[in-house]
Amino acid sequence: MEKCFIDASVGATGVIADPTTTRYAVYSVARKFNDKGSSGMATTKDAKAKIIGEFKRAATDTGSPEVQIALLTSRIIYLTDHMRTHKKDFSSRRGLLKLVSSRSSLLQYLRQTNRQKYLEVIAKLGLRK
Repeated sequence: MEKCFIDASVGATGVIADPTTTRYAVYSVARKFNDKGSSGMATTKDAKAKIIGEFKRAATDTGSPEVQIALLTSRIIYLTDHMRTHKKDFSSRRGLLKLVSSRSSLLQYLRQTNRQKYLEVIAKLGLRK
């Protein structure tokens, strides 16, 4: 898994030189699903299709908790980058907090109902443990 940080001066993600430094997070998901890095629009139709394709349970699945968590993670990564450059955008901050809360609820549901899928999803997305 590639460890990256968001540098507001560059406006894109970059590779961490020192992994022991704080305030860095794993952003491999943004690089993996968004071909242009994190500097484009939120989530394009193609990027969304890639995410759904990787996390879906069946051929027509778009609403399983795994897919929803992955899509929310993509949006959260984009908004986190946006918030680093626009510190006073309180409307976007509120939306980001709602997305994080929603993802947290879905992760809790998945952890309680299907522990194995939960562990797979957090490992793929680079969340938590």
